[in-house]
Order: sequence, then structure tokens, then C-alpha cells
Amino acid sequence: MAFAPDKYRDLTQSVSAQLATLRTSTPEVMKGFNDLGRAATAPGALDGKTKELIALALGVAARCDPCIGFHAKALVKLGATRQEVDEMLGVTTYMGGGPSLMYAASAAAAFDEFSRVAAAAAGKA
Repeated sequence: MAFAPDKYRDLTQSVSAQLATLRTSTPEVMKGFNDLGRAATAPGALDGKTKELIALALGVAARCDPCIGFHAKALVKLGATRQEVDEMLGVTTYMGGGPSLMYAASAAAAFDEFSRVAAAAAGKA
């Protein structure tokens, strides 16, 4: 599969802009969703990185490109390694079969894309 160099960065920026409209028209719903997300990913018995790995796995299983982008970006910020992402994608593929494998490739590309962006921002590229 060939991926545009900034596919997931562009996608997450576009979706974020679209969500701004919903934040205006349905502020309580969006606040509730954001509060749920913060509570669900807060460290507890599972650390935040593990919870984001689960979220990315579910994004792959649901075939949700924006979910893949947002959670891959979060994993980069949390210091996840490509090996951790790849092992999670292996389990996702095992449980979801061929369709999950196709989206696993997308998730790996999203993680790589956000890793390049983070490295460039940190002056490592």
C-alpha cells in the first residue's frame, strides 16, 4: 500500500476542524465525550500507553481512519515504540483477520508519520 506522506496528520487536522462545529452546536455532548476520553485513558491499573494501544487496536478493528490517526499520534507522544505498536497490531490482526491486517498497515503508517513529525519538531530528523 502506498500512503500519502502526511495522510494522517492532514486527516486528524481536518477532523479536528470539523469537530469544532459540533463543539459549538452540541457543547454538552462534546464535553461529555471529552470527559469520558480523559477518564478512560487516565493511568490506573493500566498505564496511559497501554490504554492508548488498546484504543488504537479498537480503531483498527472498527476500520476508523481518524481513530487510527488520533491514537497513533497519542502513542508517539506517550513514547511508544514501533515494536510495541507492531506487537499490538499482530494481536489485532489475529483477532480481526484480513480486514484488520489492512488497517494494521494503515496504523503502522500513521505511527511512522507522527514519529517523523515528532522527530522533526525535536530536531532529530
